[in-house]
Order: sequence, then structure tokens, then C-alpha cells
Amino acid sequence: MIAAAALIGAAVAAIAPAAAAPKAPRAAIGWGRCDDHGLRNAGARCAMLDVPLDYANPGGTKIQIALSRIKHTTSDAKYQGVMLVNPGGPGGSGLGLATLGQYVPNHAGDAYDWIGFDPRGVGSSEPSISCVPNYFHGDRPPYIPKTHDLVATWLGRSKHYANRCNADASSLLPHMTTIDAAKDMDSIRQALGVARINYFGFSYGTYLGQVYATLFPGKIRRAVFDANVDPRNVWYQANLNQDVAFQRTLEIWFRWVARYDDVYGLGKTGKAVEKRYYAVARQLTRKPAGGVVGPDEWNDAILYAGYYQSVWTYLADVFSSWVHHHSVKKLVGAYEWADGPGDDNGFAVYNAVQCTDVQWPPSWSTWRQDNWATYAKAPFETWGNAWYNAPCLYWAAPAGVPTVVDGGSARVLLIDETLDAATPYPGSLYVRHVFGSSSLIAEPGGTTHAGSLFGNGCVDNRIAKFLSSGVLPPRQPGYGADVKCKPLPKPVPETARRPLRPGPSLRARLIPIYGP
Repeated sequence: MIAAAALIGAAVAAIAPAAAAPKAPRAAIGWGRCDDHGLRNAGARCAMLDVPLDYANPGGTKIQIALSRIKHTTSDAKYQGVMLVNPGGPGGSGLGLATLGQYVPNHAGDAYDWIGFDPRGVGSSEPSISCVPNYFHGDRPPYIPKTHDLVATWLGRSKHYANRCNADASSLLPHMTTIDAAKDMDSIRQALGVARINYFGFSYGTYLGQVYATLFPGKIRRAVFDANVDPRNVWYQANLNQDVAFQRTLEIWFRWVARYDDVYGLGKTGKAVEKRYYAVARQLTRKPAGGVVGPDEWNDAILYAGYYQSVWTYLADVFSSWVHHHSVKKLVGAYEWADGPGDDNGFAVYNAVQCTDVQWPPSWSTWRQDNWATYAKAPFETWGNAWYNAPCLYWAAPAGVPTVVDGGSARVLLIDETLDAATPYPGSLYVRHVFGSSSLIAEPGGTTHAGSLFGNGCVDNRIAKFLSSGVLPPRQPGYGADVKCKPLPKPVPETARRPLRPGPSLRARLIPIYGP
């Protein structure tokens, strides 16, 4: 049955749609100057859009969604429509991604109006959620709850965070689900005056796209989903699956560091480097670096090696500099880059969405049993991830029921690296199955999360072709990828002694889907 469906999908995917060309949107939104200098310099215009707080009561209280737009630069005859973009999270700001079109090869992005937006509760949207701004201050209690006191401390912190969110954003919290965000997307569509949207979603943004396609069949013209969430596992099981995947990817990074022992001096085998990592964690437990980087902050910084190989040399240099020179400045800088205190908006929205999308296990005993079992095979990330999600134990807003995703006829280009830790590859295989008019590009052996439009020509040129023509790679029979591309090569640390620290444009894309 699957093979037969795939063959039918291949015949459909090989034919470009014959629908009429999109019409330019009517001027229903009052576009004006952007406060963000980067957007302003890129030629963007910004606006605020009123949407219902509660879609069951559309005439009631309104909230505002912050929008940005960079218009197409082609002739109107070549215009391809509006392209909404979401970076993931949940909780990531999407305003800056109105600039994404310039990174599509062959000027294929020039024919679209790129629409960035901050989902409800995020960033410049109003109201914006913040509960405990310095929640990630260092030095926090150790993640691994080896004593009853540590369990009580972390449960107390999690309960306090949930209670502060309820006190500060009680009217918004019951309306923060992915379904609400998808309805906001359709409000944006209506306000733009277009019959259909195009969509580019990364990480959690793929789940938002899945839900939108399910709720509003026929409203997606073309979409790209990069690093696909498995909708069967949202969100409790997804986090446990992620812990195991991060363990595998961090072990790959440890082996890479060992390969360059002449540069970093951290061990000649992956096991030796991993042992050194945990030795540093124990050292920082006894005496936090600069008084702020303990084992948690150390874990959170190094975790990014499991997301993006583009930061491998940076983090290896931080690791090496601490071991050999006790460089407090570099270590504290890595912590502040990863999750420094002062702005918990992303974390607040993350919880507000995930805790209300579906019901999490209400009993701590279930969490304790499942996380200790996972920790036995995946110690690196398990307890950090558990405490990141633990406010869901105490969340006041009622939870919804899982969305049964149905892709219908939506034409979607799916992308994933097969060793992606944040959104494990089986999710992309399942999304391909339920989106019968989709095609999947896999990058075997790649570990980067949501890395499209980062310079891999095999992937990026296919994105450009799809956005230009609507033609997807033909679907292959069976339950697998339709195209395989080599991932970008692993970095070689020629400049490891003077590594390039991730800049703002890259950092804007480093949005975890779930987990710290």
C-alpha cells in the first residue's frame, strides 16, 4: 500500500502545478518603518496585525502579531506570491527571517514577498511573555538529581516558573497552542488578501506548517519544511527521543575533537575527550568559573555542538582554553552566548506552547522513571532536558489534544540530515508518508539541525528549483528519501587557535526546537 501511494505521489510531484500565477496582495496592512536596523537596511517594512486572542470569540479581545516584509524584486509577471517564514522554537522570533529570500540560489527568492512574523507572545508581538527573566542565571543547581534535595530544588524552581507565568500572562496562556499560531497565520493570509500562502519552516516551524496544512487544506501553495518534527510524539516522548539522539551526536563531536588532538590536546579518542568533558563538569561543580559557569552552564554551551557543526571549532577552542589555560572569559562568554540570563521570552513561549499543545504526564513519578531509564543510555542531555520541560508539571492553562496531521495535497519539499539530534530523522520519514505530495531530501550522516540555505548546493539548488517552478524531485517507491545529498564536510580546524565565534546572523538561526 505504501509503495503504491508513493508511485502515485511520484507522478503528481513530477508535474508543475498549472494554477494561475499569484496576484499581488492588496494593501490591507499599514506597513511602516522597522525598528530593527538590520531589517530597515535590508529594505523591509514592518507592521502590527490585530488578531483574536480567542478564535472561539473572534469579536472579543485582540492581540497583535508583529510582521515584517521584503517585497519581490522581479516584475509582477514573474511574481510567485507571499512566503511566510518561521524559525522554530517554539518561541523563536521570525521578524528577521524576512531577509531569507536573498540566500536562495539563482535569485529564486526574488519573486516572493518574504513575510517574517513573531508568533503570539514572542518578541515584538503584543503582549510578549516574560515570567522570570533571570531564570537561566548561573550558577544553577546541578541538573543530575542525585539527591532528594536536588529533586526538591528543581521541582520548586519549575513550579515557581509556572506560577509566575500564570500570574503575569494568565489571559494569554490558554491561547498559546500551535493551533492558535496556525490560525494567526491564516489571519495574516487574509489580511494580505491572498488566496494561498507559501511557507518556509525550520524545526518546530515544520510542525506549525503541518498543523496549518491540516487546519486549512488548500491554503498552502508551496512549502519547505527543514528538520521535521514527528507529529506522533509531541511533546513528552519527543524530548526523550531527542536525548538519545543528542548523545549519539555529541559522541560524534567528541571523536572529531580527538581527531585533532594535536590542536586541542583533549584526548586521542572520543572516549578520552568525553571523559575530559565530565571531568570539567565535576571541577565546575566544585568551583564555578567566574562564579557563574557550573556544570549546567557548561552542558548548555557544549550542547550546541549537537545542533550545528558550524560551531564545532568554536566550542572545541572554548573547551581546550579552559582545560589548558583556565580561560574564564572564554567559558563565561560561551555560556552567555548559549543561554545567558536576562531574557526568558523564548523559554516562556516554549513552555506556553508545549505545555498546552498536549497533556504531559501529570505525575512526577512517571518523569522520574522515564528520565532515569533514558539517562542510563544517554547521560549528556537527559536531565537538562527534563528540567527544561518540568514547568509543564505545574502549568495552569489546560492542555489540548494532539493534532492528527493530514498533509492533503500540500506540495512540500522536506529536508533533513539523518543524524539530526533535535528532530530525529524518523520524523521526516513519517511526515513524507502523511504528506503524499511531498518529496524528501536526506543528507546521510549529517548532524546539523535545520541547515538549509547554508551553502550546500545539492540541497539549496533544489530549493531554488522548487520555489521557481513548483517541481519537486520525483517520489521514489517505499518509505525513504527521494533524493540524497552529501552533507557539508566537517570543519577542519586550521583556524582553531583563532576561531570565528558565531555572529548575529548565524545566532538568529540557532533555535532549538525543544530542550535547553
